[in-house]
Amino acid sequence: MKNRLKQRWLLIVLLAGLAAMTLIWGCEWRIRSVAKERCLNEIDGLPNAPVAVVLGAAPRLANGRVNLFFRPRLEAAARLFQAGKVKALIVSGDNGSEDYDEPTEMKRVLIELGVPEGRIVCDYAGFRTLDSMVRAKEVFGQSRFIVVSQRFHNERAVYLARAFGIEAWGLNAKDVPVALSVKTFLREKLACVKAVLDVNVLHTQPRFLGEKVVVPLD
Repeated sequence: MKNRLKQRWLLIVLLAGLAAMTLIWGCEWRIRSVAKERCLNEIDGLPNAPVAVVLGAAPRLANGRVNLFFRPRLEAAARLFQAGKVKALIVSGDNGSEDYDEPTEMKRVLIELGVPEGRIVCDYAGFRTLDSMVRAKEVFGQSRFIVVSQRFHNERAVYLARAFGIEAWGLNAKDVPVALSVKTFLREKLACVKAVLDVNVLHTQPRFLGEKVVVPLD
């Protein structure tokens, strides 16, 4: 009797694991089918757009270690601007507390990399990728832009943007080896599931919108 019960529980666990893997794979496939061809490693293949939305990252992780995604993302954004592909950059990240301010840190580094301060606009309420995409349209008035982040993040961002009627492409910043950021890549799998559910089931909206912000394009 005990052996049969164990076998049943083992079967349930295996089936649940298979279902979870299938769900994750299906969501990743859906996102990539929409966004993969629009996310490029090279600037030359991208169309011109009014702005780029640089997705949020902090220079250091919670444990004090250097965030390996941070600098390459900003370097890619600076190159995109300097190539003349966009006229301004929206740095969109989390500023949920006084001692945590992604947009200001991103802006500081972009200025160091040669981007004029007047061409950088901060979005302090980009708490999630979905928020960054929708706020770029609804708050900053941009329905056509290039997203700058690492490839896996860009694909999800472009998928979300297009679901909200935004014409978006992605410039892929230099990636980080999986071995150096296992937690991030595992979290991204769950984020893909959440993105598909947000669009197709939950119909999620940004936490905050607010007053319109003019982006300097002249």
